[in-house]
Amino acid sequence: MFYEPKDGHGLPHNPFKALVAPRPIGWISTRGHLGDNLAPYSFFNAVADSPPQVMFASSSAKPDRDGTKDSVAQIRETGVFCCNIVSYALRDAMNASSAALAAGEDEFAVAGLEKAQCQMIDCPRVAAAPAALECRMTQIVDLAGAPNVMVIGEVVGVHIDETALTEGMFDVAKVQTLSRLGYRDYSAITELFPLSRPGQN
Repeated sequence: MFYEPKDGHGLPHNPFKALVAPRPIGWISTRGHLGDNLAPYSFFNAVADSPPQVMFASSSAKPDRDGTKDSVAQIRETGVFCCNIVSYALRDAMNASSAALAAGEDEFAVAGLEKAQCQMIDCPRVAAAPAALECRMTQIVDLAGAPNVMVIGEVVGVHIDETALTEGMFDVAKVQTLSRLGYRDYSAITELFPLSRPGQN
């Protein structure tokens, strides 16, 4: 089949997110004058490594946040955020934190999660996360189709749970890092295989 998105796909559910999968989940924590916030975003990825930078995109809005969501509103306020890595063990807490709550309601409390304080920025992080990236926002980019926005941040601090390391490497299979697929589907990384680039041993 072929379709133009502007004309619709004719299927029971939109296939776009299922086609672009798996997608890592950025579990974004922020702090603002209304309090702390935590929300998962599947439009998320690393975009550079020197200096390390990540991005996430927000694609909906809340009536109590002036055309955006809590995460973006608080990043605009403070200029910082933390990206927590989601393990399989934290799947239910991550899902609970995606609830549509009023601005100022604390998703950490709703999801039963302990907070830890970031070191380089004034922001909470998920204490049980296998890793967390402390970020300073560098750009907020308006995308086509309001209220779509992309937030880019430079990673200024990295937390890694030492139990997630195997022979000095972050072990995504041990952690069972979670990713988002299409529809209501998720996947946990449990198997790895190596590939060397041509000309490399």
